[in-house]
Amino acid sequence: VQLQASGGGLVQAGDSLRLSCAASGRIFSNNGMGWFRQAPGKEREFVAHISWRGGSTSYADSVKGRFTISRDNAKNTVYLQMNSLKSEDTAVYYCAAARSSYGSRETPQYSYWGQGTLVTVSS
Repeated sequence: VQLQASGGGLVQAGDSLRLSCAASGRIFSNNGMGWFRQAPGKEREFVAHISWRGGSTSYADSVKGRFTISRDNAKNTVYLQMNSLKSEDTAVYYCAAARSSYGSRETPQYSYWGQGTLVTVSS
């Protein structure tokens, strides 16, 4: 099972980025998926999660209204659209496959993790 995150880069405050996470195998279609991030010197934190059919989503307060998580099960891919980026959004972003079909805000509830993609927002 592999999760491959991509789409990170260097942008200015106020810009947008879309992250993608491609999953291999059958792990994807029946699992909730999540995005987390880890800034230098900080713990990994929850960003967003989405249920297996995409009907339910949840966001951290810090990104609510600016970020949107979505998925395309036909492509085994989950996305994170990030708008109005701020310098405090700078972090390595990780996608993860949840143990459940719903997803979770808690890292122990995820069984597979991607390698991370770096997002740097300059102010």
